Parts: sequence; structure tokens; C-alpha cells
Amino acid sequence: MRPPPDPAFLYPDVMASGSLAATLRNVAAGCLAALPDDALAPAGPLHAAVSAAVPHRAPLSVSAWARVRRWSVRGTEPYQGMCLVDGWTHDLAEVARAARAWRDGVPLEGIGRAAPFVHLTGRFEVPDSDPARLAASEWQHLRREAYELEYDWREPYRALVEAAHASPVLRALYPFTSHWVLRFSTTTRPRLTLVGPCLTANADGTYGVGTGMLAPDLGLFATAPEAVACAVRQLPSGLGPVAPGE
Repeated sequence: MRPPPDPAFLYPDVMASGSLAATLRNVAAGCLAALPDDALAPAGPLHAAVSAAVPHRAPLSVSAWARVRRWSVRGTEPYQGMCLVDGWTHDLAEVARAARAWRDGVPLEGIGRAAPFVHLTGRFEVPDSDPARLAASEWQHLRREAYELEYDWREPYRALVEAAHASPVLRALYPFTSHWVLRFSTTTRPRLTLVGPCLTANADGTYGVGTGMLAPDLGLFATAPEAVACAVRQLPSGLGPVAPGE
């Protein structure tokens, strides 16, 4: 693979101003120029961070791509570090509008309206870090992600996520995936507490349930609801509400 181009070739304006943070201020004079100096901080010559005025948002990360002139953003919540918004664009002024909305605490949907390139991950903000709400947010993310997939097995995977979400017992747990294997926890991130089996959706339309990620040793099923019912039977009794994963 060829080495990336010299940053001075792709980003002469950034190199001239000294940092991406400075360039953002220059491009968006009426949008970001009035921010306090510490609100828009350089994180290397091609990266910047825009702090939020609300405590339930981590600084918005802004980055320049290495091989083409393009900008990306990523906004997370601070408790778990999970992504709330992301996206890329060729227009730095759009980045500035997204950054200003993130800074000002504009609701996530409003950030998407202010800067249409911004992609909402489906997670919603939980300012008080309530674990039940964090679990609900993660379920919403998994469901949106499943409908945005472009892989050949997306239909079985969507069916699996929807069937698991339809189960009150599983819906009360914190869901997560590892290598597209659906798993569950009795605690939120950052410290997960695994419970129950693993659920997989296969390209041939079957669904596996297993004690580990590699083999469906608890059963292979023709439908997602059958696999979910098997998983529910494997859960220990007496599970309480989701707890903080501290």
C-alpha cells in the first residue's frame, strides 16, 4: 500500500494555520470564533476536540483523513464512551456547524438538522447515567444498526435483534455484540457482567445458541424466536435490574 500523501498537499490551509482547531475557527468565523480558547483544542495538527457545555457529552472529536481531503466527527457520552453521533464530509463549514451544535447542547436530532452529514447511531443521551435507560439506549442503537447493515446476512441478523428485543427478559438486560454475536450483561459498560448464552444469525437463515461464540452447542434453530426462547431458558433465575458497570 502506498504511503499517505504529505499532509501539506491535502491540507495546506491547516498547515498554514498551525492546527485543525485554528482552521476551524478561521472557516467558521461567525460560528466557532467566539468560543472560549479552551473549548476548541488542538489534538495534533490534523485533529481537534470541541468541548461541550453540558456534562453528559465528551468533547467532539474532529479529524482529517490521511489519504483524501475529508473530515470526520465523532461524539460520545463520557460515562461509557459510546458513540452518539458520527459522520464525514468534504465541507469544513459543515463540521463547524456540527461542532457548535454539539458544544451548545443542541439535542442530537437537532445536530443532524444543523449538519445533515451527521449520522445518529440510535443511542440517546442519559444525563444521569441511569442503567436501565442506558440499556434501553443500547437496544435502540442495536436495532438501528441492524437496519442500516448492508451485509448479505442482514435480514437474519435484524430478525434476531428484533426477536431478542421482543423478549421482556432479554430487553431488561444490557445488550452488546462481539463479532456480531449478540450477548447480554447484568451491568452497563464500562465493566460488563456477562449472563446467558450467545446468539448468532447465520447467512443460511438459521440461528445458533451457544455457551461460547464459536459453536451453537445449545442448539441451531430455523427461526429467531425459537433461538431467543432457548436463550431465555438458559438464564439464571432471580435476575435483578441492570446495575451500573463501575
